[in-house]
Amino acid sequence: MKLRSDLETNVDAINRILATEEELIPSSGFLAAAMERVRDAAAMPAPIPFPWMRALPGIVLAAAVLGWLGFELVQTCVAAAPKPAVLQMQLTAATVRALEPAGWVTLALVVTMLSWLLARRLAGRSGLL
Repeated sequence: MKLRSDLETNVDAINRILATEEELIPSSGFLAAAMERVRDAAAMPAPIPFPWMRALPGIVLAAAVLGWLGFELVQTCVAAAPKPAVLQMQLTAATVRALEPAGWVTLALVVTMLSWLLARRLAGRSGLL
């Protein structure tokens, strides 16, 4: 009960303070200056669009060169690496049991991501975003 009366007292005090404040009015010339800025912004020419069609061949070429360099780097590293006599990977049953939940978690994360991407794409088409 005491909390309620303190809250009502605080609300009454805030209402009294707000009722005694004078009304806010913009300074003289503010409206004219704001409208002048709006007109200036409306009169500005549209920005020049980026020439994607001209840039696309360069982007594709750069991606191809980087891909080729990566391929060559991997090939060189594989050729320089020492060859193991026999490479066998054996996991114990305890390790397999411990890793099994990680596979389910990964599957859940992938399904969640795919459903989120689908929902975002559908919302974008409907104009909600």
